[in-house]
Amino acid sequence: MTHRIADIAAALGAEFAGDGEVMVRGASEPQQAGPDDLALAVNPKYADGLAQGAAIAAMLWPGADWQALGMKAAIFAPRGRLAMAGLTSMLDPGPDIAPGVHAMSVIDPTAQIGAGAAVGPFVTIGAGVVIGPNARIASHVSIAEGATIGPDALILQGARIGARVTIGARFVCQPGAVIGADGFSFVTPEKSGVEEIRETLGQRADIRAQSWTRIHSLGAVTIGDDVEIGANACIDRGTIRDTTIGNGTKLDNLVHIGHNVQVGNDCLLCGQVGVAGSARIGNRVVLAGQCGVNDNIFIGDDVICGGATKVFTNAPAGRVMLGYPAVKLETHVEMQKALRRLPRLAAKLAEREKVIQKS
Repeated sequence: MTHRIADIAAALGAEFAGDGEVMVRGASEPQQAGPDDLALAVNPKYADGLAQGAAIAAMLWPGADWQALGMKAAIFAPRGRLAMAGLTSMLDPGPDIAPGVHAMSVIDPTAQIGAGAAVGPFVTIGAGVVIGPNARIASHVSIAEGATIGPDALILQGARIGARVTIGARFVCQPGAVIGADGFSFVTPEKSGVEEIRETLGQRADIRAQSWTRIHSLGAVTIGDDVEIGANACIDRGTIRDTTIGNGTKLDNLVHIGHNVQVGNDCLLCGQVGVAGSARIGNRVVLAGQCGVNDNIFIGDDVICGGATKVFTNAPAGRVMLGYPAVKLETHVEMQKALRRLPRLAAKLAEREKVIQKS
């Protein structure tokens, strides 16, 4: 499919210059662009790449001299990445899932499949499941009994949706994600070593054999509207109440959300984030890659945690945090500066010890 430059600009709410009738089939980095590509050079630092490629149309920064750059047409993007979001949405054909239910899928007779839904091959849909209108479900997905999927959902290959899970509208689920597995919850008949250490902060009366008894998960998972779940992410069901994910929240690949966790609206949880059971996360929280959140704590609205931050205690709203354990960003920077000074301080101390010993 081809698109006119004028149509792309109109769809993005952006200005264009030059020949609006120029047609493009796709987008490309400037140095790799062909004559049918829209070269993406939304920052002046990418300008040199245009001369290396063969594009005749480009998405440029405001005020760029598009003619001097050799373009026949240009779209101007005041906020480049936001324009790219709209452009990639236009150019993405999406998965090839035929309308209707594939003959090689197994659908329980009590399941309800909404109008316009597309269900690929080898999909299993259990008893009482409700699939909303225009949902698309790719191959090898399983949806367990009693689950509800909202309209316009896209669930990609091999995802697993557990029993009684409730998911809102416009849900996107990447391959291999598991939503609604049992929580990791076990107890010992007597006080465990872990409980003892939590109370004493390290002291143990004695070490003895212990066995673990499983606590079953009676809750489920509730997910709001416009949520996206990354590949191989795992969201555990709650023990009694549901684990919840708020509207607009995005989870990256390999994110793990433990049982009973509550995640607010419009949060961004990046790759390999782990949130332990019963933690509560406010709205618009950003957890960068490999962040860890302790169980039974609260992270306030608008908190931002840098990569690999480990949060062990409550975090007030708006705080920017970094480190292990998590501290304010500015405190972490000062601590790192002090650590870098330690070798020099140790060398100075050793010299002074020698002087003292000789005196």
